[in-house]
Order: sequence, then C-alpha cells, then structure tokens
Amino acid sequence: MAVKAWYKDWFNSPYYHLLYQHRDEEEANLFIKTLINYLKPAKGSLMLDVACGKGRHSIALSEMGFDVTGIDLSGASITEAKLQESDKLHFFQHDMRLPFWVNYYQYAFNFFTSFGYFKTRREHDNSIRTIAQSLQKGGLVVIDYLNVHYAEQHEEKIFTTTIEGVTFHITKWQDEYHFYKQIQITDDENKTPKHLHTERVAKFSLGDFNDMLAYQGMQIEEVFGDYELAKYNVNSSPRLIILARKK
Repeated sequence: MAVKAWYKDWFNSPYYHLLYQHRDEEEANLFIKTLINYLKPAKGSLMLDVACGKGRHSIALSEMGFDVTGIDLSGASITEAKLQESDKLHFFQHDMRLPFWVNYYQYAFNFFTSFGYFKTRREHDNSIRTIAQSLQKGGLVVIDYLNVHYAEQHEEKIFTTTIEGVTFHITKWQDEYHFYKQIQITDDENKTPKHLHTERVAKFSLGDFNDMLAYQGMQIEEVFGDYELAKYNVNSSPRLIILARKK
C-alpha cells in the first residue's frame, strides 16, 4: 500500500498554519515590493502564484494593480483564500505537477521554498513544466528557494517554540539529498509530545534548477542571494532567487 505523501495532510493541518503564520510578514512584503520594483511589470499584468497557501502574497500583488491567480494543493488554504477573491484575484485548488492554464501568464512566482517536496525528480520536473507552460512566450518566472550550501552550514538542529499555547518541538537533520524537519506538538489536549509530521525538502542547487528550467525552454537571466536582491554567493547567501524567461 502506498504511503500518503507527508505534505497532503500537513498543509491542511491547523497546526501547520499556526506554526508558520508568524513568519516575518514585514520581510515578505518588503521582498515582494523590492521584486516588483525591479521587474517593473505593466499594470494589469497577468500573474500566477504557484503554491500560494492562503493567498497573502497573491493579495499583495493584486493590491499593486496586477491580475493574479493563486494555486495550491491545500483545500483548506484555498477555501480561506477564496474569501478574498475579486475580478483581479482568483484562487484554485490545484496540484502544481499537473498542467494549468497554458500560454496565459506574463509572470509566475514560487515564493519562500514552496518547492522540493515531492518524492521523485520527475514530479519536480512536472512542476517546472506546469510553470513553463503557463507562461506566454517571453514570460518570466521567479523561484525563491533556500540556498542549499548556506543551509547545510547554518541548520539549527533542535529547538522549541510556543505559539498561542501550542508548543512545537522541532528537530532538524539532513542527508545527501534532503533536509528534514520533524515536528512534535504539545497542547491542552495532548500533554505528551506527539509526532505530527516530518517535512522533507530536496537539496536542489542552482545547477539543478538550471537543468530543470532549460529542459522546459526556460533560460536563467538573474540570480539573487537574499530578499534585498543582493548578488548570489554560493557560500554566504541565505537564499537562491532565480529569474528565468521562457524562450
């Protein structure tokens, strides 16, 4: 019997949203503003937010004057995102491994390491294919991923955080191909730490992304290393932010 992929239940879990809702929203919003300032898209540009979660970045882009579509595997996230829909903001529950609207968008975004979760390279290739096919000729994709080489040296192994009365016990480790994060929780209903989920993210390098993108007719134009769009350094940059254009 096939084992259910870890992300299918975890991304729908209220504990997932509680754990990650306190990510630095100010940093995220500044990044998007900095990125849009750099890209200078025309008002009304058609944009696809791949793995949009509850849609906060899609909403921000829409408020800047763009026509935005967000897709995500999580039904719970999309249900919440749809409450914010408008004529210029649309959300769909969709698996990024499967084709979406073809030759439609001028820009596509994959923010904050919302990639690398699948079991096989073929599934990741299919995801890149979905993004590439969704773009018009000359369209641009921005992929924001962790910098593997930096993360390998700066991984915090074990830590505990408490959010709204729920305590998360987090253990991190890595092997040659993946980063792992095991999450246990303690709350009023569960006094003994309970293993909830183990996240797994692939160690994709710039070379890996170049191969995946090139195979789908995409050419990398720029690579940045942080949310201020500083030049990428393989050893010292915390992020790997790739801009690639459809040939």
